[in-house]
Amino acid sequence: MKQIIESWIDEDIGFGDITTEALIPKNTIANAKIIAKEPGTVAGTEIAKYIFESSGLRVAILQKDGSQVYANGTIMKIKGNAREILSLERTALNILMRMSGIATETFNVSASAKAVNPFVKIAGTRKTAPGLAKFDNAAIAIGGGETHRFSLDDMVLIKDNHITAVGGIIKAIEIAKKRVSFTKKIEIEVENSKDAALASKSGADIIMLDNMSPKEIEDTIDILIDFGLRDNLLIEVSGGINSENIIDYAQTGADILSLGYLTHSVKALDIGLTLSLE
Repeated sequence: MKQIIESWIDEDIGFGDITTEALIPKNTIANAKIIAKEPGTVAGTEIAKYIFESSGLRVAILQKDGSQVYANGTIMKIKGNAREILSLERTALNILMRMSGIATETFNVSASAKAVNPFVKIAGTRKTAPGLAKFDNAAIAIGGGETHRFSLDDMVLIKDNHITAVGGIIKAIEIAKKRVSFTKKIEIEVENSKDAALASKSGADIIMLDNMSPKEIEDTIDILIDFGLRDNLLIEVSGGINSENIIDYAQTGADILSLGYLTHSVKALDIGLTLSLE
């Protein structure tokens, strides 16, 4: 993650911040505050701190990751060379705004879902921008969600194209059980109750009900219960779940709701930096 952060700084500064270097005397010392312009859940403070401290600036975090901040609340303070503060401002704010936006939305939808189903988990997906997966997943965790997979080696997730490639659900699970370590859970994506029952009988640990309506999910879970296939099985639901319909999906009895929009359509939290000279 440090290498990625350093690449952001290099990318943004380029051969030098010509505006700041032209206007600000070399040894000017300044104080700065990072302020939330709207309420939300703070995430990414340690990363922003690392960015500023990488150039010798002093940083004090006032709102730790996971804190609820109000509009005009101060998240952190920075002191040191004014040129360095201004040159690093945008890189630090960009990741702080993105991560806080993800954490805020995760916190809000999780609260809505748990109000009707205290046991349901809200999870992210791998639908993130390249290079940002670890940061996005960290933000989801800070907001109270589940990270799902950080990378492809975390667990087995058999999707529709895998099933097509090997010739069916039973064969896909059978191959996975033979070739993958017993330490890895096996999840499989299905689109109807028949395939869900087949996957459960074949020994899947987790079944993902993909692109199904809340009514179809409820019916599928009822069928699994009736045939004694629900025990020791996690039910994940994915596809088109958002803040507007989260309650309907939470009420189905599913164990996990995975929401791609938390990362692929994130709305950044509005955060700014104000500078003052000593």
